[in-house]
Amino acid sequence: MNSARERVREEVMYRIAYTSSGWDIVRMGPEAFFRLCNMLERDGGLKPTRFSSVEEQVAKALYILSHKTKNRVVKFWFRRSGETVSRHFHNVLKAIIELEDKFFLQPDGSSVPTEIDGNNKFYPYFKDCVGAIDGTHIRAKVRMVDAPRYRGRKDFPTQNVLAACTFDLKFTYVLVGWEGTASDSRIIKDASSREDCLKIPQGKYYLVDAGFMLTSGLITPYRGVRYHLKEYSGRNPPQNYKELFNLLLDFGATYFF
Repeated sequence: MNSARERVREEVMYRIAYTSSGWDIVRMGPEAFFRLCNMLERDGGLKPTRFSSVEEQVAKALYILSHKTKNRVVKFWFRRSGETVSRHFHNVLKAIIELEDKFFLQPDGSSVPTEIDGNNKFYPYFKDCVGAIDGTHIRAKVRMVDAPRYRGRKDFPTQNVLAACTFDLKFTYVLVGWEGTASDSRIIKDASSREDCLKIPQGKYYLVDAGFMLTSGLITPYRGVRYHLKEYSGRNPPQNYKELFNLLLDFGATYFF
């Protein structure tokens, strides 16, 4: 029985590690998969167990994350107990968190982003812009007594997760934990005052939408004025400087993000 289970696991791991099926199973090719495994083991502290390699643990975690699948599905495909799947999943998540300082690098504003510099559509208008910030609602499982505070725009509880991104589509700051009813302005205020705070270089700014307040370091569109690109389509060009500003602001954010 054990040998049969091992053969199934070996077949799954072979498809991930040595065939194009890896893209379907874990959403990445073999080279990227092994690089990630090596990094999590070397820098994240992920260790092989007596019966499971680092590669198998990472494969299970990626399968769950990329397919939003249940524990029991992974339990079936990898022929492991539900407890083992859950433990390995959290081991991988902890290792990923250990890589935070390696990947979440906030811009220092010392140079104009290459995506802006030399592009006459955006330079010099966005030469001091270091990226964009927005909130996104992620489904959350909370106690029933807390559910009303987390049920904002959705019919189910969510966290309003704040994220900052640069022009090359790299996340530089993420703040999780705020309930779904919390406003973007309230969350950005918290992000700016924490010990591990969002840092905006002097004289630089992020693009944000109308859900945020206009402050030093955050550029918002004019309120009560057309903002989204689709509102300017066809024969509806900007009619004044406020509409032109909003168009450029949304165009810049949409073009890159």
